[in-house]
Amino acid sequence: MGIMEDLADDLAKETIAALDIVGSEELIQDVARVIGASSVTTQEAFLTAARVRLSEARAREYLRKRIAEAKSGQAASAPPPGSEDDIEY
Repeated sequence: MGIMEDLADDLAKETIAALDIVGSEELIQDVARVIGASSVTTQEAFLTAARVRLSEARAREYLRKRIAEAKSGQAASAPPPGSEDDIEY
């Protein structure tokens, strides 16, 4: 990655880690507004990094849940709804 993507990703990691401390999901948007005041391109990179990291964390949690269900013989949980649920194939 380039310097902008690296910096945006690092900031996204720190911001996500601070979500529990701050207690507000709006922290990501607040940080994005601060970045956007100087660089919309960096703001977009930050928001993308945050979305990717949060999505990956949710997917890993679901995977862990499905594996635990399979090992214990429970019925599989449906995945949580997502934006792709609106797509017709």
